[in-house]
Amino acid sequence: MMMSPPLQSRFLVAFLRLTRAGNLFIIALSQFLTAGLLIGRHTLFDWRLFVLTASTVMIAAGGYIINDYYDVKIDLVNKPDRVVIGKGITRRYALLFHTVLSLMGIFLGLILNWRIGVINFGSVFLLWWYSNDLKRHPVIGNVVVALLAAIAVLMVDALFTTGNILIVSYATFAFFMTLIREIIKDMEDLKGDDTFGCKTLPIVWGLRKTKFVLYGLLFVFASVVFVLNYYFIKLPVAYFVIFLLPPLLWLLYRLIRADTRKDFSWLSNFCKVIMLLGILSIVFIR
Repeated sequence: MMMSPPLQSRFLVAFLRLTRAGNLFIIALSQFLTAGLLIGRHTLFDWRLFVLTASTVMIAAGGYIINDYYDVKIDLVNKPDRVVIGKGITRRYALLFHTVLSLMGIFLGLILNWRIGVINFGSVFLLWWYSNDLKRHPVIGNVVVALLAAIAVLMVDALFTTGNILIVSYATFAFFMTLIREIIKDMEDLKGDDTFGCKTLPIVWGLRKTKFVLYGLLFVFASVVFVLNYYFIKLPVAYFVIFLLPPLLWLLYRLIRADTRKDFSWLSNFCKVIMLLGILSIVFIR
């Protein structure tokens, strides 16, 4: 039996929430800007870039689904109003969507070349392993997600095989910013994670020590960005003065003062803003 228009609309909204449509847009944007501005505008009309982006987005969407599939009980404690599985979409359909999207992502990667197919398969496996186990341990789960974010950028170079150091630089940016955000998300979700026996960094070390870890990561991140810019990227000083330093300093200030779940949720969302500003900085490269 076909769903009525109102049911179809609610299902679509639930599916977009489950797959984090906003995050998928940022992933697609990063790949297109990386290809068009760091390799050449001709790549924007290359069918292979569309296939690559489609495969990456499908695998990421499948990863979000399987993560929520395993985390339903935890999410009912941490963010009950944002739980989709079991409400808007059944567990059976969630697992089906994860499987179909992941297999399609691997298949599209194989169409491009065997290397990308293997990378896509490895990404699917890591996303499943992360959701099923790794995220419940300190640091390792955070590093895996950060590596996958960097790989999403490096995939563009894997497709066009340019060996462009600028792509590596932006992948490094994606790695550090994602790592910082993932640790902040663990601080945000501390209550539910602790209830169900997870051993994330904030649970093992406490919020105060975890903040010092983040201070160190922010310092390393800023240092790496400036070194990479000095030797490779060559962004104008105005970009740092206007678009990077103020957001990073504001993030640091809010992190120092943060002590509630609402504070950490704000910081997590603000990290997305910094990541978006980093992606858009590609247009400033001289």
